Amino acid sequence: MAKVHGAVTIDSARCKGCDLCVVACPADVLELQPKEVNDRGYHFAYPAHAEACIGCAACATVCPDACIEVYRVVDKNN
Repeated sequence: MAKVHGAVTIDSARCKGCDLCVVACPADVLELQPKEVNDRGYHFAYPAHAEACIGCAACATVCPDACIEVYRVVDKNN
């Protein structure tokens, strides 16, 4: 049977580091970049633990700037 997992992409240039996606993620996939900032001066969100993504899209739902896209990936090898 195929296993489904998630993949998250974040437009770091548009992210304002509001932390809503980090709080909303049930799998603790996202974190705010602690040392780097984007061109706007914000610590942006990034998938620190991308392999743990379950594809629920809670992060994309709460993002006020629509910076996040979530995909469901089917792994047919399992």
